[in-house]
Amino acid sequence: MTKPHNSHTQEAFMARAIELSLDNVRSGRGGPFGCVIVKDGEIVASGVNRVTATNDPTAHAEVVAIREACQKLRCFDLTGCDVYTSCEPCPMCLGAIYWARIGKIYFGNVAADAAKIGFDDSAIYAEITMPHAQREIPMIQMMREDALAAFKEWEKNPGKILY
Repeated sequence: MTKPHNSHTQEAFMARAIELSLDNVRSGRGGPFGCVIVKDGEIVASGVNRVTATNDPTAHAEVVAIREACQKLRCFDLTGCDVYTSCEPCPMCLGAIYWARIGKIYFGNVAADAAKIGFDDSAIYAEITMPHAQREIPMIQMMREDALAAFKEWEKNPGKILY
């Protein structure tokens, strides 16, 4: 676990996320996004945008940091953790933050700032509210009865781990 250099303040955690975003741009290894995850006043994980470096469209700074935090803390539930990210999370990252049960999100830039430099998530947010068949990538529901078999098995499984 890494402690901020000077203090345990919220500003220090945000400053670290911003520093990571700047370092990532300057190094040429990825986009202008950085993130740290904090638990009990200490940074437990950090991440930067690694989409182009790893050819992984899910390797956003927040997702990278969540994966690292879960590995270090050996859990999939990050209750008690907060995220400090250099920019308002995109829909994918926001979903990951909710699934991880992170307590608070602190962010620097807003989505409109990201949109101005080519990272525009507004279309994704708009798509979510549209009927499946009207989306840019149509969603076609099929074989529900067959697919429900796994859900029924899960429901009956006394050893399942809820998340």
